[in-house]
Amino acid sequence: DRGPPRPPPRGAGRPRPVRCWREAPNMNGPEDNRAFHRHPAHPAPIRRHNQPLILHVTVCAKIRGHILDNDRAHNAVAEASRQATHWQVGEYVVMPDHVHFFCAPGTPDYPPIRRWAGYLKRLVGMIEPTMKSVFQEDCWDTQIRDLAHFNEKLSYMRQNPVRRGLAPTWDAWVYRGCVFDVHWL
Repeated sequence: DRGPPRPPPRGAGRPRPVRCWREAPNMNGPEDNRAFHRHPAHPAPIRRHNQPLILHVTVCAKIRGHILDNDRAHNAVAEASRQATHWQVGEYVVMPDHVHFFCAPGTPDYPPIRRWAGYLKRLVGMIEPTMKSVFQEDCWDTQIRDLAHFNEKLSYMRQNPVRRGLAPTWDAWVYRGCVFDVHWL
C-alpha cells in the first residue's frame, strides 16, 4: 500500500481558458467574437493626411440606473471637460448611466485616450464629490473615419435620449452640450 492518493497536479482536469476566437468552440471567426469584448481595445489613433483626428468616446457608470441625469452631474461633466484640455470635448450627451462625447487632441503631446478619460472621470469626482467612484474604470472609443461616420455617430448620440424615452426630441434633453468646437471639416 502506497498511502493516500496524491492530489492531481495543479490545473489537471480543468479546461484551459480560451484565449482567442480560434480556440473557442462554436465560433466562426472574428465576427463571432462577442464573448471576448469584456475590455475595450484602445488602438492608438491614426493621423491621416488632411483629416481631423476625432474620437467618439463613451464612459459608463458602474451601476445601471439614473445616476448621471441630474444638474450636478451634468455641470461636473461640463466643467471637467473644460479643464481637461489634452483632449478637447466637443458635443456631449449625459445619459442616466453613461456619457457620450466627441473629442479631438488639444495638445500635440496628447495622452492615450484611456488615461485621459480616467483623468476626466477623476476631475468629475473632484468637482462634484458625490460623483467619486461612479464611473467604470475603462471607456469605449471609436476613431471617426469620415464625414458620414461622424454624422452617423452624431445622430446616434443625439437620438439616444429619444430612443430611451427620456425626451420627445433630442434638443428637449437638457443634459447635453458642447464645450469646444469639434467637428468634421
